[in-house]
Amino acid sequence: MGPVLAGVLQLIALIAALALAYVPLGNYMARVYSSDKHLRVEKWIYKGIGADPNTEMRWPAYLRSVLAFSAVGVLFLYLLQRIQGILPGSLGFSSVNPAQSFNTAVSFVTNTNWQSYYGEQTMGHVVQTAGLAVQNFVSAAVGIAVAVALVRGFARSRTGELGNFWADLVRGTIRILVPLSVVAALVLVACGAIQNFSGIHEVGQFLGGHQQWNGGAVASQEAIKEVGTNGGGYFNANSAHPFENPTPFTNLFEIFLLLVIPFALTRTFGVMVGSIRQGYAILATMATIWVGFVALMMWTEFAHHGPALQIAGGAMEGKETRIGVGASSIFAVSTTLTSTGAVDSFHSSFTGLGGGITILGMQLGEIAPGGTGSGLYGMLIMAVIAVFIAGLMVGRTPEYLGKKIGTREMKLAACYILITPALVLIFAAASMALPTPPHSMLNSGAHGFSEVLYAFTSAANNNGSAFAGLNANTDWFNTMTGLAMVLGRFLPMVFVLALAGSLAEQKPVPATAGTLRTEKPLFTGLLVGAILIITGLTYFPALALGPLAEGLAS
Repeated sequence: MGPVLAGVLQLIALIAALALAYVPLGNYMARVYSSDKHLRVEKWIYKGIGADPNTEMRWPAYLRSVLAFSAVGVLFLYLLQRIQGILPGSLGFSSVNPAQSFNTAVSFVTNTNWQSYYGEQTMGHVVQTAGLAVQNFVSAAVGIAVAVALVRGFARSRTGELGNFWADLVRGTIRILVPLSVVAALVLVACGAIQNFSGIHEVGQFLGGHQQWNGGAVASQEAIKEVGTNGGGYFNANSAHPFENPTPFTNLFEIFLLLVIPFALTRTFGVMVGSIRQGYAILATMATIWVGFVALMMWTEFAHHGPALQIAGGAMEGKETRIGVGASSIFAVSTTLTSTGAVDSFHSSFTGLGGGITILGMQLGEIAPGGTGSGLYGMLIMAVIAVFIAGLMVGRTPEYLGKKIGTREMKLAACYILITPALVLIFAAASMALPTPPHSMLNSGAHGFSEVLYAFTSAANNNGSAFAGLNANTDWFNTMTGLAMVLGRFLPMVFVLALAGSLAEQKPVPATAGTLRTEKPLFTGLLVGAILIITGLTYFPALALGPLAEGLAS
């Protein structure tokens, strides 16, 4: 079997698995967030934190709860790293320095999971499990909660109430993320991923020195890393490491895990707004972009320019031979079109255009299908903008799901799509203009600029993957990427929740003959076009200086 055919067959198998999980998982999540009953363990949690899960919140209260919970998470994780040296199970590692502790704390709380350190050489068992793994669960649950609040904004009328954040947070964690992660971890352990709390072992000599490996609760963290579209690896090699991702099957399984909730949330959306076909329209938009990007990536990575690529069967530099070009291409597209950031290959070693595809995937806003929750609310914001564009074409007040899209709604949507590009471009420009930050670049020219552009694109979009070749463990990059992660996570949430509150206060508008049918293929095409055009107009100059220049020159 040729490598191209193998890649295509894996893509088909992945699509089939996602299709099988779509309806049951989507319906289940809709029931979770629509139920008025609480599990016993959930009641214990509510009592412990002093929250009343039955109290409805308007958007300012919902937002304050999100920010307060996240701030506590940052402080706890920061302090845990700073005292690591005196904690049991630290494996002899010292406490993490202040700049890196800040960067890592905001990284995991914002669902970015950017790592400017070697995991197996920096973090002990307590920080990995009680700190990083816990944030993998709750940061993903926060994203889903905000998405559900926006869906309620569309579904409800004449009320500003969007549900209860604490109930949404606890339910998402207990009823969705924990069960899926337990099953996923068992599968990974059965397939060879490690799961233990062992110390550091010497396994042999390497170039005159001793090679060491440490164990850890790898499979369980790998499971929630993918299920929650988090991305932080237990080891620096991430999902290219055989302890995390031992076989071609586990590689495909991990891709399935990072895609299944974001895709299934479109079904949840359709059920909660009372129109399954609206959910299918959003799903079709996400799937069209995802499949298109995978096909384009495979084409760039299988292109045989030169004898080395012909002998290897594709651009094999930076890719694991057990995984191959096709599966690596699927993983790279899936992890950058979601907010996962896990990698099974080094994106810096992709072809010039292939590396550009990974950057563009994040610059779309990671909405195809996006992160857990963030992908859905990002796509719904783009749907609002697409409806507005259609309204301008026909001279009619735009409507979406029975809600008028007026001046207030468009201002909030516009702020949402502008804030992340502003963060990416301003921080990248500052890093290239100042004298010291460019010293962190391993490469010069277009590829070196791509390293910096990728870093801030990843941070501001809460992806977390790195282009490699950039030394991000400096005071400048630890601080600036940390700020980009915080602002890129929570400023968009402000606009999302404000929009949700505005929509929930409206009364429904009856559909007429002039209403745009947003469940039709025509709207899906309009939405795909709007996403690509807006992203292209925003980022094309930066892309032209980096991956496009490199790709056209090769």
